[in-house]
Amino acid sequence: MARVRLNVAERREELLRATVAQIEARGVAAVRIADVASALGVSNALVLYHFSTKEKLVAAAFAYAAESDLVHLRSLLGRRATALRRLRSAVRWYAPTGQAKGWRLWIEGWSASLREPALREVAGALDQQWKAALAEVIAEGAAAGEFPCQDPAAAAWRLTAFLDGLAVQMTSYAGSLSRAAMLEWADAALDRELGLSGAGTGTERGS
Repeated sequence: MARVRLNVAERREELLRATVAQIEARGVAAVRIADVASALGVSNALVLYHFSTKEKLVAAAFAYAAESDLVHLRSLLGRRATALRRLRSAVRWYAPTGQAKGWRLWIEGWSASLREPALREVAGALDQQWKAALAEVIAEGAAAGEFPCQDPAAAAWRLTAFLDGLAVQMTSYAGSLSRAAMLEWADAALDRELGLSGAGTGTERGS
C-alpha cells in the first residue's frame, strides 16, 4: 500500500517520534539513521534531507519529547490557585513516579550531551526553561506573602537538582524507594526551599 504523502512539518514530526522511540529502545549512542529510516520504511536519504546529521536528529527529537512536558508544567503552574498549590502540584508531577515524565529519555540526554554539543545546547536551554518557570511562581508566592523564600532562582535550582538526582536513583535502581516515600521527600524538599515551618510534613499550608 502506498504511503500517505506528508507535508514537511508532518514528515519531520513523524521522524522525531520514530527517533524518540529508537532512543528509548536502544539509547542515544546506539541509535543510527538507518534504524529510524527502517522503522518508518523510508530511505536514509530522506531522514538526512530533514536532519543533516544524526546529532541534529537526536537533539531535535529530545527537544520534541521534552517540550510536551514543559507545556504541561506551564499548564500546572498557570492554574488559578495559590502559588503553593501550583508548586505542590508541579513538584508531585515532576517527581519520578514512573508516570509523569520520560525520565529514561532525560537521563539518556544528559549522558549523551557530555559528548554531543548540539544535544548539550538543547538540553541546557530546556533545563533553564524548567527552572525559570518554577522560579517565577516561587517569586510570585513570596511576593504575595505565602512563604518567605528570599531567592526564588536559587530555590528552583536546588529543587530541580534534588528531583533530578532522585530520578536517576529511581530509574537506575527501580523499587529502591516507595512512591509514597518519594513523594513525601519531594514535598519536604519544596517546603525547605520555600522556607515553610515544619518542612517535610506535606500538610495543608496551601498544599
